[in-house]
Amino acid sequence: MGHTRGAIVRSAPGKYEVVDLELDEPRPGEIEVKMVASGLCLSDDHIATGDIPVGTYPFAGGHEGSGIVTRAGANKKGLKEGDHVVFSFLPSCGHCRWCASGMQNLCDLGAGLLAGTRWEEPTTRLRLADDGTPVGQMCGISTFCETTLVSEDSCVKVPDDIPLEVACLVGCGVGTGWGSAVNAGGVQPGHTTIVMGIGGIGINAVQGASHAGAANIIAVDPVALKREKAQELGATHAVETMEEATEIAKQFTNGQGADQTIVTVGVVKPDHVGQAMASIRKAGTVVVTALGDINSTEPLPVSLADVTLFQKRIQGAMFGMSNPNWDILRQLELYRAGALKLDELVTTTYTLDQVATAYEDMHAGKNIRGVIRY
Repeated sequence: MGHTRGAIVRSAPGKYEVVDLELDEPRPGEIEVKMVASGLCLSDDHIATGDIPVGTYPFAGGHEGSGIVTRAGANKKGLKEGDHVVFSFLPSCGHCRWCASGMQNLCDLGAGLLAGTRWEEPTTRLRLADDGTPVGQMCGISTFCETTLVSEDSCVKVPDDIPLEVACLVGCGVGTGWGSAVNAGGVQPGHTTIVMGIGGIGINAVQGASHAGAANIIAVDPVALKREKAQELGATHAVETMEEATEIAKQFTNGQGADQTIVTVGVVKPDHVGQAMASIRKAGTVVVTALGDINSTEPLPVSLADVTLFQKRIQGAMFGMSNPNWDILRQLELYRAGALKLDELVTTTYTLDQVATAYEDMHAGKNIRGVIRY
């Protein structure tokens, strides 16, 4: 039995608080990791607000992290003490239909992401130190813990020379945004791309669109800091509203509209998808990456004639359609080559005890990405 500290929500809606926790010993196929850094992603805030309900409360948050292996049970990946790892918030078994066909982001193990328990059996790996209450793990990893216990299916070994303080970002935000442009949006050289919402995901959709060769990248955000950062990392235009973005896109496309619009707002509403559909050309694509209330049944304000007669497409994107066991390493190679910016994404660093403050800063529009450093 080990001991750690971690940020939990006791119920939803609620706020993160840091508590003492007990941690199980690693079982076969499990890895104990001392955390180095954790990104502060909006999805963890969705847990606190209740937009994303989970199966086990209290619930330890965090799903974008990196660290150093401290102990390892027998495992297929050969992970051992001292290895540097980045977590994939989506585990990959490697042999289900989805993994076998190059769609690791849709691995069947993902069905258990929000249960709080380990996927192969309904038990937890964390407990409250004061009374032994079971504590659920976000995505089976809970990166808001100083030391955590994870499945090998969630680990990707990374080169020792890449700083883990920024490598954590490729475990969710970078791949989700980059892939939303490159994989889901199909950005090609010369395209005109709109990115709606410039946070930790949208800023990487900008980077992905730029890398793929888009001629015009129009970033949309009401916060001046975020518009400025978007232009530093590849956006050719930055505006406050979708109306402005749509008009600019039409100027470059003979009045047609953007080739793709990528929806990466903080809390998605049906109107966002409607605005995106109105902004794209014939046979264009709207990529819906953002999350909101996942139980909402509110209809989308989308014209069926637009879909049929103009061949417009609404494409969902989970982790940017990434294959994490390959794409995490590929993105770190792009970082090493200077083609992908990571250091510039980190606006503010926090201690674990400042996690609640970090989310207040996120809501106030102060951060592109906040990072906990342990």
